[in-house]
Amino acid sequence: MADAALFEFLHTEMVAELWAHHSDPGPGGQKMSLSVLEGMGFRVGQALGESPPGPTASAWPKRLSLPPPPPPRLPQETLAFREELDVLKFLCKDLWVAVFQKQMDSLRTNHQGTYVLQDNSFPLLIRMAAGLQYLEEAPKFLAFTCGLLRGALSTLGIKSLVTASVASLPTCKFQVVIQKT
Repeated sequence: MADAALFEFLHTEMVAELWAHHSDPGPGGQKMSLSVLEGMGFRVGQALGESPPGPTASAWPKRLSLPPPPPPRLPQETLAFREELDVLKFLCKDLWVAVFQKQMDSLRTNHQGTYVLQDNSFPLLIRMAAGLQYLEEAPKFLAFTCGLLRGALSTLGIKSLVTASVASLPTCKFQVVIQKT
């Protein structure tokens, strides 16, 4: 539970700091801040699928006893998904649990490359759910997560466009559009 609180605090501070530095209330300043948050999330999403950096056991002399290298952050078998839907199911279950300690509530698709992931109590929006006046502030708290999803999909070999929408707090929907190459 402490991990969730620390992540939530770190995320809130990232948003606050970016909005303080790009305080231009116009669309240009907001767009820059959203882009930075989305980029940070993208890199974190990518890192979840990469092996951690550092020396391997073969890089050390044989007389030194090294523990085995830590496992990759996402199981390597995830790279062998056969269909996009299986990858999205994995994100809704395993990735969401790893980051937010809960599963995504709903996954829908039109079977043409568009998926809608719905979280009815998105952890980063729960504290804002007390009033409707915070609804317009919600997008800046979703940009990081859009990047996180896009980065994880990228690591799994799927190029995508991820957007988020909020109709009522703390429910949010993430729309994932798979980019065909």
